[in-house]
Amino acid sequence: MLNVSFVLYQPNWKQVADLTEVILQLDKVNHVYWIDNSPLEQYQLPLQSSKITYHHNADNLGYGTAHNIAIRESIYDDVPYHLVVNSDIVLTAEALETMLTFMIQHSEVGSLMPKVVYPNGQLQYLCKLLPTPIDVFGRRFLPKRLINRRNQTYEMRASGYDKLMNVPYLSGCFMLLRTKAVQQAKLFDERFFMYPEDMDLTRRIHRNYLTIYFPHATIIHNHEKASYKSLKMLWIHAVNMCKYFNKWGWFCDKERDLFNETAIKEYL
Repeated sequence: MLNVSFVLYQPNWKQVADLTEVILQLDKVNHVYWIDNSPLEQYQLPLQSSKITYHHNADNLGYGTAHNIAIRESIYDDVPYHLVVNSDIVLTAEALETMLTFMIQHSEVGSLMPKVVYPNGQLQYLCKLLPTPIDVFGRRFLPKRLINRRNQTYEMRASGYDKLMNVPYLSGCFMLLRTKAVQQAKLFDERFFMYPEDMDLTRRIHRNYLTIYFPHATIIHNHEKASYKSLKMLWIHAVNMCKYFNKWGWFCDKERDLFNETAIKEYL
């Protein structure tokens, strides 16, 4: 009923194995795919199971492209649900069961993200409006006092993060997907190496399905914020965001305006 995919790059393998063991506690899990973009293939896997497939890519394909390898398997095998998850997530089998049950009971939902917190319990504001260039580049390069109010709206903070919400942009750290919805949206756009692939896919699913923030289950995300620590990752982020705005429009994006206005009226 559910396939799961990790995209890995020189990961903490204990972390990967621990999370996989939790996921495999759920009987509804059909298969787990470890898609490895690391330079060297891993020959001694930390966990053995007939439900685990390890796939090493000779080249680093990027986040969305690598996940598409596993998603295509879900489509081919007619597995109705697919979970895209980061290896730096901590969750319980009960939380995953709760989310999957909700998806099963609500056929109008194409994508779901739970409440996400830091290890100290602090909320991560991962429900977002579709960004303008100011939202993306302003929050990185402008003084906080100039961008703070706009950033709070962009991250939908006034919603309280305490209710179900149909959000146009959900984080790619944990995406519980209806396989049919992803197939209809034509999977992750492989022109993006990393970063905007989650907002791009969410907005395409959002056209035909609900893309739900689900606060009734909570996960922990050990978020590294790599692009804030590495000039290389910052450059990758900037280049791929430019590709995103080239695709959808920098300042004229009627679909963005419609989706954002609807979310603001409903939740903010």
